[in-house]
Amino acid sequence: MLPSADLLDADYLIIGHGLAGALLAWELRQRGQRVLVLDAGLPNAASRVAAGLINPVAGKRFALSWRIDELLPAAAATYRALEAEFGQPFFHELPILKLFSSVREQNDVLARSADGRWGDYVRDPAQPLPDVPLLKQPFGGLVLQHGGWVDTSALLDALTADGLQKGWLRAETFAPELLVAEASGATYAGRVRVRRVVFCEGAAAVRNPWFGWLPITPNQGEVLDVEAPTLPTDYVLNRGAYVVPVGDGGRVRVGATYRWPPFAEEPTPEAREELAERLRELTEAPFRITGQRVGVRPAVRDRKPLLGLHPQLPALAVFNGLGSKGVLLAPRLAGLLADALENGAELWPEVNILRYHALYPVAPAASVPAP
Repeated sequence: MLPSADLLDADYLIIGHGLAGALLAWELRQRGQRVLVLDAGLPNAASRVAAGLINPVAGKRFALSWRIDELLPAAAATYRALEAEFGQPFFHELPILKLFSSVREQNDVLARSADGRWGDYVRDPAQPLPDVPLLKQPFGGLVLQHGGWVDTSALLDALTADGLQKGWLRAETFAPELLVAEASGATYAGRVRVRRVVFCEGAAAVRNPWFGWLPITPNQGEVLDVEAPTLPTDYVLNRGAYVVPVGDGGRVRVGATYRWPPFAEEPTPEAREELAERLRELTEAPFRITGQRVGVRPAVRDRKPLLGLHPQLPALAVFNGLGSKGVLLAPRLAGLLADALENGAELWPEVNILRYHALYPVAPAASVPAP
C-alpha cells in the first residue's frame, strides 16, 4: 500500500482506471507490487458505458471467440475473486439467445453445426428454443452457453472507492509534460519515482506522446437504458442488437451503435432511434427508454489488443485496444502483461506491439518525444 501524500517510490504508475487499468492494477497488487493509479474519472469512459457482454460465439460467421478456452476461465476466476473481495456480484452468467436474421443465415449456421466446432458453448441446435413471449424469432436461432455480462460500473466503483481510501488511486489528470522517462525508470511531477509506467488510457491513447504511433482507431458507441417488464430476465437477447437484463423492474441495456470520427459531443437522436428500432424488430414487448449514454472505444486495425514495452524506453508500457470485448479480454491479458513486466515472460504475438514496430518513427530516445 502507498501512503496518501508525498509519494516517493512505487513499482508502477498506471495511467487510466478503466477496465484495463483497474484489472492490471489489481493483478499487480495481488503480486505484492506497489501501485499508483492516476485517473481523470471521465463519466463517458467506454468501460462504464458498455453493457459488459461476454459472448463466446461472435460475428456473422458464428465463430468461437478468439482464445475463448483460455480467456473465459480467466475472466470468470478474476471476477469471482473480486466478488469475494468486495462482497457483491459483478459477473452474471446468462445464456445468450442468438436469433437468426434470415433463412440463409439459418441454413448456413445449422449446416456448420454438425462438425462440433462450438463444443459446449452452443446448446444442441436440435433442441427447441425457449418460448419467450412477444419475441420475434421467425428464423430460429441458437442458445449460447457460458456467456453473460459483467457490471463494469459496479466493479469500477468498488475498486475506485478502495483505491481512494487506501491511497493507491488518485483522481488526477495525467500531465505528460511532467513525466521524465529513462531506461531504468521514470519520475512524475518531481514527487513519484517508479520502475515502470503503464498507459491504459483507452481511446485517449491517440494523443499519447510515446505510444501515439500505434494504430488505434477510436469508434463511438451509444447504448440505451430501457424498461421492458415483459422481456426475459434469464437470457441475453441478440439479433441486430444485444438486450442485456441489468436489474429488477425489467431494466435492460440495448446496444450498441458504431460511429467513426467525427464524434458527437452528446448522445444523438439518430442513435436513439436506431437502437429503438432494432429493439422493435426483436420483440413486440412494450418498452420505455429511460437513458442514453455514449462512449468511445479504443479499436485496433487488426482487432487485437496492444500490449508491450516502448521500443526505446522500456520503463514505459502500454495496455490498450481492448475494443468491445474488454470484459472477456482484460483479466487474462492483465495477467499476461504482469508476467512480462515482472518476469520477462513473452507476450502472445497476436497482442504484442512488436507487430507494429515498423510504424514507430525512429528517433533518438528522449524523455518526452514530440506528440
